[in-house]
Amino acid sequence: MRVAGAPISWGVCEVPGWGHQMEPGRVLAEMHDLGLAATELGPDGFLPRAAQERNELLSSFGLGLVGAFVPVVLHDPEFDPLPVVEQALDGIDGVLVLAAATGFDGYDERPVLDTRAWSALLANLDAIAVHAAARDRLVTLHPHVGTVVERRDEVERVLGGCSIPLCLDTGHLLVGGTDPVWLARFAAPRIAHVHLKDVDAELAQRVLKGDTTYTNAVRDGLYRPLGEGDIDIPDIIRTLEAAGYEGWWVMEQDTVLTDEPAQGTGPYGDVRRSLDYLAGVAR
Repeated sequence: MRVAGAPISWGVCEVPGWGHQMEPGRVLAEMHDLGLAATELGPDGFLPRAAQERNELLSSFGLGLVGAFVPVVLHDPEFDPLPVVEQALDGIDGVLVLAAATGFDGYDERPVLDTRAWSALLANLDAIAVHAAARDRLVTLHPHVGTVVERRDEVERVLGGCSIPLCLDTGHLLVGGTDPVWLARFAAPRIAHVHLKDVDAELAQRVLKGDTTYTNAVRDGLYRPLGEGDIDIPDIIRTLEAAGYEGWWVMEQDTVLTDEPAQGTGPYGDVRRSLDYLAGVAR
C-alpha cells in the first residue's frame, strides 16, 4: 500500500479561523518519523509555492508530493474554472483533488443548485477531465461536506452525468449520507484516489440532520483514528484492491487544534494509531 499523509490531520486547513496552525517543519518531521511516504500539498501557502523550493523541502524530510486538494467553484455558469485548474496543474506533479466549492468561506453553508447550475457543474467536470487527460494528468472530484456535491443524490448525479474520476473520502461520504462501502463496490472503476478516515457515526448523523455544524463536529471528535470509528475500512480496502486500485491511500483525520500540542501527542498519536491499524489490515 502506498500510504501518504495530509496536513489537515495536523489541523492545517484552508478555512479561515479553523484553529491553531502548526508550522510545516514540525508537521513534515512528524510525517517522516511516522513512516509516511508522501503528503498532499495542504492549503495555499503552507508549503513553498515554487516547485523546486517545495520539492527540496519535502525531500529533506524524505517525503514526496502525492497531490493537492483544491476547492473551485464549478457550478456558476458565468465563471470559467479552467484557468484555476490549469494553474493548479502547473503547480504540482501529483493528483489534483477538486472540491466543488460553494463560493462561501468554510463548510457550514451551501446553496441549493438549480438545473442551470447543475448543467454548468457537470459540463465543467467533463471539460476538466478531458483537459487533464490531454496533459496526461489525473484530476478527481472529492464529494465533500459543505460543497455542492455532498449528499448521496448529488454523488449519484455526478456519477450518472459526467465522467470525471472520484476521490473516495470515507469520512466525508458518510457524513454526507453516502455509505462509502457501497460507493467502493458500486463505482470502483471511477475511484482514482482515496482519503481514509474513520467516523463517529452518531456525530455524522447530527451534521446530516443539521443539529450541529461540520466545524463543531470536527472539534467535538467527528473523526476517529482508523479502527476506532464506525466505518468498515478493511472492506473498502479489500473491495478497491480487488477491483485493481493502484493509487495512493491518503491517511486523513481532519482535526481542529486550540494550541500547539506537546511533542508526541495530539495529531502525532492519532496518526500513529491509524497507521498501526492500517498495517494490521495490510497484513
